[in-house]
Amino acid sequence: MNNGIPQIDGNSMDSKSMDIVADNISKLKELFPEAFTEGKVDFDALKEVLGDYIDGREDRYSFTWNGKSKARRLAQTPSTGTLRPCKEESVDWDTTQNLFIEGDNLEVLKLFQKSYHKKVKMIYIDPPYNTGKDFIYKDNFKDNIRNYKEITGQVDGEGRNLSNNPETSGRYHTDWLNMMYPRLKLARNLLRDDGLIFISIDDNEVANLKSMSDEIFGEENFIGIFIINSSPSAIDYGHLAKTHDYALFYAKNISEATTIHLEDEEKIFKYKDEIGDFNIYPLYNGNVAFNPKTRPNLFYPFYLNSKKQDQNGFYEISVDKVDGWEEVYPVISQKDGIQRVWRWGKPKAREDVNKEIVGYKAENGEFRIVQKTRLTGKLIRSLQLDTSISSRRGTAEIQELFERKVFSFPKPVELIKRFIQVATEHDSIVLDFFAGSAPSAQAVYQLNLKDAGQRKFILVQLPENCEGESEAAAFLKKQGAPLTIAEISKERIRRAVAKIKEENPSYDGDLGFKVFKLDSTNIKPWELDFDLTEQDLEDQISNIKQGRKEEDVLYEVLLKYGLDLTLPITEHTVSGYKIFDIGMGALMICLSDNITLEVIEGIAKLKDELNPEIMRVVFKDAGFADDVVKTNAVQILKQAGIEDVRSL
Repeated sequence: MNNGIPQIDGNSMDSKSMDIVADNISKLKELFPEAFTEGKVDFDALKEVLGDYIDGREDRYSFTWNGKSKARRLAQTPSTGTLRPCKEESVDWDTTQNLFIEGDNLEVLKLFQKSYHKKVKMIYIDPPYNTGKDFIYKDNFKDNIRNYKEITGQVDGEGRNLSNNPETSGRYHTDWLNMMYPRLKLARNLLRDDGLIFISIDDNEVANLKSMSDEIFGEENFIGIFIINSSPSAIDYGHLAKTHDYALFYAKNISEATTIHLEDEEKIFKYKDEIGDFNIYPLYNGNVAFNPKTRPNLFYPFYLNSKKQDQNGFYEISVDKVDGWEEVYPVISQKDGIQRVWRWGKPKAREDVNKEIVGYKAENGEFRIVQKTRLTGKLIRSLQLDTSISSRRGTAEIQELFERKVFSFPKPVELIKRFIQVATEHDSIVLDFFAGSAPSAQAVYQLNLKDAGQRKFILVQLPENCEGESEAAAFLKKQGAPLTIAEISKERIRRAVAKIKEENPSYDGDLGFKVFKLDSTNIKPWELDFDLTEQDLEDQISNIKQGRKEEDVLYEVLLKYGLDLTLPITEHTVSGYKIFDIGMGALMICLSDNITLEVIEGIAKLKDELNPEIMRVVFKDAGFADDVVKTNAVQILKQAGIEDVRSL
């Protein structure tokens, strides 16, 4: 029941974000139905199904800390929040595909679990390094939306504020791990199967971050650690002058991951054929996780004619046995003695044999199979040492835009650009949920400008208060803006856009961004309270909170349906009532009051005109003229082929 009136056909919408636990249980039940009894998991049966894959040893390796179980539950607890559109702070609202979200990234990541599940190609984050001076998010297991409003000063709180995390707290590493764990768990769900993540960090937590990331992303998906020359002139730490920071590099699934070479202007090619210049590199897979047991289809012999060479000295080869030819298998790893496999299966090899793959004699006299490479680029190096990626350069970049130092030690745009170049295609989504001063947005804009790409960014930044006497606070006071880091982020993006437009007046790429702000749900919970006054009862007649606009509710519905927040939205007028159309009729939303049967019939006609494969319709539960209209609405829409009719 809702407001004393039954929901349409029983199909009421839930204000919570995706229930990750329920989703996991559903997947487990689909895989192992025999492990469920009366709807509950039978762990003994599950152990039998999994057989030898169960590790019951008490002394097995594990990485744990005080509060880990709570942090895991926090990631699985649905959010009751929503994202409210803020058009007045946005740029090119109607056309842009970029998003800037102001709010607690934990809640935002929860809200994204449906709309952006497996859609993000790359994540880059520069989280708090836990130096003792930077802040740690004080998450609240029970109600993180209220907690968010308290720590950002939107409501009266009980002293839970953003604060530094000194080593004397006794929970120095624990607090940091509890903050990062649920965020990384949720972020992994948003990555595509071929997605990649880069995490900047320094000495304080690099070891813990590596252990935690190995657990979340899988040790086998660890690609490497970048050493980044962040302070070329060095910072004196007493016994050591530090010049570098780190960035951890993981794949969502190493077998699916792809990376792109960076440009190499100094590239020299050694060989040439009828197609053009080329170099060579081994055809065997360098990752020992790929071996004859794990990839038997990639382990087979080539046959090499040692009596026939081409103009470059390469030998004729075949994947089919030829009498008298040399049999060549992938090499055995000298480091650990593991037999390697090829990178190509036999069907692909057969297509390119003696064209793009050839035989080669190594210096030790052994025959090898090699692939021709015509790439003008190079793999990104683990040592990033040039001064263009230093913190000093990052500071200079923001000073160029603001003409003052409004942010300390921002990451340089060039470093993030390199990561984006390596990890994305031209139309990929890039996510940064510790946005800071928003260098990631500037990096996406600049890279799209350079290669005509259509990459999109999603940035999330907490409206953390700027320090009272800081340059940032002084700047924001002068602008009449709230004194928060999120305001610096948005202003940097606007100024970066203005600079690109000024320097490239003919560029017509996407230089906009939509601003959304985290808030509590727009839909009132219906709660029985025997102390309600007559006025309170009148206020509860509408499910929609006072002060909330139609657009607020509209985007909350999009999140609940798992739709992209940048989808184009058109409006239809039916019998004088406004109907929102998302996805050319895929979802129709009417939030008007006193809806008549003429409106319902008009929506049914729109179904015929737009002819979507499936049409879903959402109304306000109290939006109908009377109960008769509400009852007949379901039947009229069903006759039109619209089965999914829901109410708020």
